[in-house]
Amino acid sequence: EVQKHSVHTLVFRSLKRTHDMFVADNAKPIPLDEESHKVKMAVKLRTEYGSVLHMPTLKENLREKGGPNTGVPYGHKQYSGNQVQELEYLITGTHPYPPGPGVALTADTKVQRMPSESAAQSLAVALPASQSRLDANRTAAGVSDIYRHAGISERSQPPGMAGAMVEAGGNKNSALMAKKAPTMPKPQWHPPWKLYRVISGHLGWVRCIAVEPGNQWFVTGSADRTIKIWDLASGKLKLSLTGHISTVRGVIVSARSPYLFSCGEDKQVKCWDLEYNKVIRHYHGHLSAVYGLDLHPTIDVLVTCSRDSTARIWDVRTKASVHTLSGHTNAVATVKCQAAEPQIITGSHDTTIRLWDLVAGKTRVTLTNHKKSVRAVVLHPRHYTFASGSPDNIKQWKFPDGNFIQNLSGHNAIINTLAVNSDGVLVSGADNGTMHLWDWRTGYNFQRVHAAVQPGSLDSESGIFACVFDQSESRLLTAEADKTIKVYKEDDTATEETHPVSWKPEIIKRKRF
Repeated sequence: EVQKHSVHTLVFRSLKRTHDMFVADNAKPIPLDEESHKVKMAVKLRTEYGSVLHMPTLKENLREKGGPNTGVPYGHKQYSGNQVQELEYLITGTHPYPPGPGVALTADTKVQRMPSESAAQSLAVALPASQSRLDANRTAAGVSDIYRHAGISERSQPPGMAGAMVEAGGNKNSALMAKKAPTMPKPQWHPPWKLYRVISGHLGWVRCIAVEPGNQWFVTGSADRTIKIWDLASGKLKLSLTGHISTVRGVIVSARSPYLFSCGEDKQVKCWDLEYNKVIRHYHGHLSAVYGLDLHPTIDVLVTCSRDSTARIWDVRTKASVHTLSGHTNAVATVKCQAAEPQIITGSHDTTIRLWDLVAGKTRVTLTNHKKSVRAVVLHPRHYTFASGSPDNIKQWKFPDGNFIQNLSGHNAIINTLAVNSDGVLVSGADNGTMHLWDWRTGYNFQRVHAAVQPGSLDSESGIFACVFDQSESRLLTAEADKTIKVYKEDDTATEETHPVSWKPEIIKRKRF
């Protein structure tokens, strides 16, 4: 029998458990162990500054340290006072400047001043190239400077300066050299896109859209549980298909057979024969809502992704589940197929993107750079690259290993969909109804669109769930939360003079994560 406790007791037990859970400050840094720190710094000095440790220190630097007999940390020998007295004229730091290497300092040359430009040039001409480089490296930093700055992070360098390893005489010495910050190349000019048609007919959110390979018509799936086929040229309704018992989340038309595939939140994946307008196959296996699907371009294989954290590969003809791609830890929101390896790409609400081996049914690469759900992935039609969309930013990647290219930042919303055409126009559609258009190569955001909602709709019903270019890539279709399909086309009247690129070659910060 379960013992009953008062609410008061239960609340205090809950508080105690919470307190015990959070009482340990795991974010607190571990205290520094002096002995291990000394060992670490000794190793660092030997490996990085071994080539200059033999050099004497300036007497003035010793005075700062507390006299010639002050012990040097990290177990390195210290030069005696007499040695320093004899070697006082040698320059090892960057403090006084002699007229040339190995020349004694007199009373007037001990004054700290920069050598004149002409003297520096004549010195560089007089010395052989290798010798001048060797001397430049040898007088780059004194041992006392190294000791003084030991342990200071590399980030303390001024911006625009980078530590470069200069190889001279077989010794690697750390020298400062100016490094030019990368600038964004000038983006290609693209004409702006304008809204020219709004198609209504659905009674619920329009969740997915696909254009057929012949470019005569397109198909949409909606929260009203119907699939509608529309004439692309006129925008008129041709056909409505009913059969799903919940929101239709994905549609695609086969280029290899007269079939239309659909999936929905009713866990069903259907194959429609467009000659009879009837369902001819069901693909059973997903345990929860099916969020997306794609067809392989060269073989009769269908790939679906679901809220059950898996993607499934189906044989179109036999309806058999060839592989279940498991590995994601949350709903898989999007899936794409291509003929080249990796043949399957998935994006998930667990923030990762996975590239899959179709034959083995296993993960090839997992990309963990995104910090939030990845709801959209798009493959470039010509380049061997792809992009992924997440609320943190849009990222571009290289196949086959998923090497990071760049971030496209600025679309600060939940990105539901991405589309790209052969001209390098990338479109991102978001949950708040905004649509950004980007130049693929440079990541320049050349246009932002926020179309008005259909009259009678609430402003909150402003959201883009899917977008796609038609086969000619001259029209852009969006599926929206105001129950409409919007069609955009390029502005034919626009020129580079009337719509110039407002671009400045500013310094870009390409962060990895």
